[in-house]
Amino acid sequence: MNRVVITGAGTVNALGHNVPDTLEAMREGRCGIGELEFRDVERLSIRIGGQVKGLDAEHHFNRQQMVLYDRFTQFTLLATAEAMAQSGIEFSGELAAKAGVVLGTAGGGVSTWDDNYRSVYEDGKNRVHPFVVPKLMNNAAASHVSMQYNLKGPSFTVSTACSSSNHAMAQAFQMVRSGMSRAMITGGSESMLCFGGVKAWEGLRVMSRDACRPFSANRNGMVQGEGAGIFVFEDYEHAKARGAEILCEVIGFAMTSDASDIVMPSKQGAARAMSGALADAGIAASDVGYVNAHGTGTAANDKTECAAVADVFGPHADDLMISSTKSMHGHLIGGTGAVELLACIMALKDGVIAPTIGYEEQDPECALDVVPNESRDAKVDVALSNAFAFGGLNAVLALRKI
Repeated sequence: MNRVVITGAGTVNALGHNVPDTLEAMREGRCGIGELEFRDVERLSIRIGGQVKGLDAEHHFNRQQMVLYDRFTQFTLLATAEAMAQSGIEFSGELAAKAGVVLGTAGGGVSTWDDNYRSVYEDGKNRVHPFVVPKLMNNAAASHVSMQYNLKGPSFTVSTACSSSNHAMAQAFQMVRSGMSRAMITGGSESMLCFGGVKAWEGLRVMSRDACRPFSANRNGMVQGEGAGIFVFEDYEHAKARGAEILCEVIGFAMTSDASDIVMPSKQGAARAMSGALADAGIAASDVGYVNAHGTGTAANDKTECAAVADVFGPHADDLMISSTKSMHGHLIGGTGAVELLACIMALKDGVIAPTIGYEEQDPECALDVVPNESRDAKVDVALSNAFAFGGLNAVLALRKI
């Protein structure tokens, strides 16, 4: 099997419009969650989120492109451009024929759905733009990336709610590891922060009105975010031959299903996913120094995840650093695992552990080192990135310093 490394990273999220700004915000423990700004926000009971602000789409895309690109696609293309620039890889000839893109999203073009439902039902219009379907479809972002970068191999979208990005990156990892492709573009994006998107989530009664406080005893729910995280996964020998900078190595993954409840998480399912990732990577639990937790800030998720970590890591759980960056950028649903992978790369490459901010009170059911409120300098050789979705769909990636 081939070794798989990451040679490029890009992002747009509430903490920054690029990777350096995002990592600086994570180091500083800065919060990107604030008051939402869009039409009819006053009709919502939840009015906070990790919204991407200050990004002028018309500065980056022409009028013809704007007709085709939903906000989640815009985020994807901007993040991909950054990842490709850092990687320096060019797709042509045989490389292009086998290279592809696998992206994760839960909602796809939610803003486009919202705008056009409003147009038809509220404004009474009898027709919509002919490009509404290609703009809102979940595979739109992946298709536009493939066209822009000449990717003629396997290209598709994975949609598994909050695990979408991790599932997508796992598929890309497997393709490069197996030799199906030398390189893949992968990650995920989401943009549900519009009236219809937030209104639907309000119905679940899992949203906080004031802040995201993962693992804190006084946590009161999750906070949505939006944005994208995109990476270039590449065969190690190919990357080395062309002199590419290597950010870290992807060494394993596992996917499990709780097969129990549509919304309530299972300790056993989460534990099997983490154990499976360790086994696939061929490492011991004691090798792991950092876990980027799913850590949504809901009572059920946080205590279940901590219990699963304790089961998998045993006595080593007391020495393990585990944090949730959702406290800073919000929960990007299908795109969240991709942005969170940046924290894992920062831990491995820079020796900086992103904190769990908003932590105020210790919860006996979350009695782990959650790196509260301030980042920490620490040497880490192996990290896990957890994603546990509604529907009981779990995906865990293992990464190593190189």
